[in-house]
Amino acid sequence: MPDSPAGNRPARRVLGIDPGSRVLGLAVIEFAGGRARCLELSSHSLQSHGDFAARMGGVFDVVSEWIETHRPSECAIEQIFMYRSESSSLKLAQARGAALAAVVRQGLPVEEYMPATVKQAVVGSGRADKAQVAHMVQRLVGLTELPSSDGADAAAVALCHCYRSNAFSAVTGSGPNSEAREILREASQRRYRRRSDSRGWRDMDAATLMARSTGKAGTKK
Repeated sequence: MPDSPAGNRPARRVLGIDPGSRVLGLAVIEFAGGRARCLELSSHSLQSHGDFAARMGGVFDVVSEWIETHRPSECAIEQIFMYRSESSSLKLAQARGAALAAVVRQGLPVEEYMPATVKQAVVGSGRADKAQVAHMVQRLVGLTELPSSDGADAAAVALCHCYRSNAFSAVTGSGPNSEAREILREASQRRYRRRSDSRGWRDMDAATLMARSTGKAGTKK
């Protein structure tokens, strides 16, 4: 794992994946000292691989190549959400499965985030559009040009993972173990799926929720 510029804790190298059956978004983000930089970002077209089955093989191969090239320490991928078309949802699920298979085969730990959670972490709104996500990714990692939408989405999920796990460590004084990750995931899902009469509950960030539950943060007005 690479050393951080400040020489404190090792830099984290996260592979972000935005799965798709036609275009695969990939990004490698290095995070240290609260700052992120992009090592590589790409929207990889799968059309040249052939039919659907061949494209799924392409997803597996491309993700495997990126892992071997960049040697990330962890991976973050978007969770699936239902499209109006069941066929589109099924294809996305299969593409996501191919990507996950490549990650697991390499022995990397992987975390999954809902699209709204990623947008909230990077843009500040769970309803941000792709243009807003791309613009914020460009600013956060210091890119000279606006990134492609799929590559930007991949970078965003990697940034989301870095920010959220870093916030958890600051609150608890430890790394995000499996139990903590499950608490964060459940808190995130409640924020976007549960209806509540309390606006403060809906808008509460998972890390803030954890801080309140442990008595380490004051109540937000």
